[in-house]
Amino acid sequence: MSDQITLTLPDGSVREVPKGTTPLDVATSIGPRLAKESVGARFDDRDVDLRQPLTDSGAFRLITTRDAEAGPFLRHSAEHVLADAVKRLWPEVEIDAGRLDHSQKFQYDFRYPQAFTPEDLERIEAKMTEILAEDHEFERIEIGREEAKKLFLEMGETLKVERLKEIPEDETITLYRHGRFTDLCRGPHAQRLSQVKAIKLLDTGGVYWKGDERNEMLQRIYGTAFGSAKEMAAYLEAVEQARARDHRKLGAELDLYSFNAYAPASPFFHPKGSVLYVELMRWVQELYVEYGYAEVITPQILDKELWRISGHLDNYREAMFFTEMDERQFAVKPMNCPTHCLIYGTQLRSYRDLPIRYADFGRLHRYERSGVTSGLTRVRSFCQDDAHIFCTDEQIEPEVNASVDMLKEIYDTIGFEEMDIEISTRPEKSIGDAEIWKRAESALQEALRERDIPFRIAPGEGAFYGPKIDFHVQDALGRGWQLGTIQLDYFLPERFDLKYVGADGAEHRTVMLHRALLGSIERFIGILVEHTGGAFPVWLAPVQAVVLPLSEKVAEFAGSVHQRLLGAGVRAELDDRNEKLGYKIREAQVQKIPYMLVVGPREAEAGAVALRLRTGEDLGAVPIEEFLERFAQVSSSKSLEL
Repeated sequence: MSDQITLTLPDGSVREVPKGTTPLDVATSIGPRLAKESVGARFDDRDVDLRQPLTDSGAFRLITTRDAEAGPFLRHSAEHVLADAVKRLWPEVEIDAGRLDHSQKFQYDFRYPQAFTPEDLERIEAKMTEILAEDHEFERIEIGREEAKKLFLEMGETLKVERLKEIPEDETITLYRHGRFTDLCRGPHAQRLSQVKAIKLLDTGGVYWKGDERNEMLQRIYGTAFGSAKEMAAYLEAVEQARARDHRKLGAELDLYSFNAYAPASPFFHPKGSVLYVELMRWVQELYVEYGYAEVITPQILDKELWRISGHLDNYREAMFFTEMDERQFAVKPMNCPTHCLIYGTQLRSYRDLPIRYADFGRLHRYERSGVTSGLTRVRSFCQDDAHIFCTDEQIEPEVNASVDMLKEIYDTIGFEEMDIEISTRPEKSIGDAEIWKRAESALQEALRERDIPFRIAPGEGAFYGPKIDFHVQDALGRGWQLGTIQLDYFLPERFDLKYVGADGAEHRTVMLHRALLGSIERFIGILVEHTGGAFPVWLAPVQAVVLPLSEKVAEFAGSVHQRLLGAGVRAELDDRNEKLGYKIREAQVQKIPYMLVVGPREAEAGAVALRLRTGEDLGAVPIEEFLERFAQVSSSKSLEL
């Protein structure tokens, strides 16, 4: 066996190095400046520490402080500096774990009886700045399990001893040290502290240990870090924009929805929010007619045995709600798929009947831990634009293509211009034969390749019953969201014995596609609120126009304009309060109402309105009929313009 490995660099050149060579060794061999500026490396699409020995051949790239990919290395390093600072200020504090995802933030959880205050954060941040100035290098240390346990017991870090138990027996245990601070960590980290040029602590709060409310409460501190003050400023500006668009904040300001402790993580949609909800559903229902779907209605509570047959009881139990009636165990449905299988199975189908497309807006319930629920984006009670397609093997590709067309139509209409697609393959916890999984994964990949649609593979991220295509969009702030999904399933049809009679007169196993476009309507609305900042397209706006009379002298005319709008199908309000016009205009703009129709004596005499847009643009006097024509065109075309 060769003791050499081959590294393929970004320019296509190849370097042969001894096994055990570190990325820092490679950087040093290329040049001292590169070695000094390197913060980490990318090996076969995963981040690796500069001090980590390389044992296999593969694609290799060094990451320097100038690269955008340096961020996670710097934030992970700042994370350890945070823990170091807290320990220096409060030596009695115990450290738990940091964050897995360092794409934007870092965090640490601490065992400390008191909540950290804003003044505490200021002290910690100042101490972190001092530590960064010490410019220690990070040291990677491989250590035995018992030696690590002894070390952390001597340090009084009992939480770390518990975390050691979570590391698989065959995995290398590593510590990272800078200066006087040592912690259990997989890495990777930057080369030295001075590479972190800007830090900011963002927030603090209480969290349950390991996210379980049965465990003790720990204190968490969030922060972020960058390689320059300029990058930090840009990030904080983006955070401010996101805060202004936060759907929880805007939902209250626009009176769309609310939450109540009597129904944890389950939204209450107010009249205006219900308009948004219903309009989205109505739109999808229109597409169902166009794409050949039939809607069905199914029960919410079903016998536990159904979920045993479907595999959910073994693979999804922790996310389900259960109840008991007449000494029988029941479950509240977290998904519609088994109920659609029952409908399909009510009769023997012919190949001429296929494909059969069932759509269901049934309410679903899934248990999400209180620590992960968040506004509308992670709830326990929700509705999906959910559908299941029963078809033959030969129909998989055209059905996937039709679903992609449907998805693109929706996202283009909403204004999601960027879309990334990934195919998720068999997860560790799954059902069925490996060969059938390969067949299903290949079928999805071929369907996209036939249309030259680019995609990436997400290994092990499929549903427990089958591989899937997930569709990710970017919102107005450049943030990515996973929305639509198409999942290919050979196993539920087998478990429910779903068949069709083929052209040969024999019975064949049916194939099943799970498909959602918006995904959870609740989550989609949360994303849409933030994407638009609450300024919805005219066709979706809960209030599309408001009539603003200048005085009581034109009250009768204003009332007639209001009635005419309502008669033309405009969701309109009449604001005839005894307030100044400027005040009413500002309030309508805050409520994001697309059109403001101001009426005074001149407008009343001319049978017109003075039209203002929520953008502040004043279009002057417009005949009522002309406004209604404008409204009809913009609304029916689902335009993003006013």
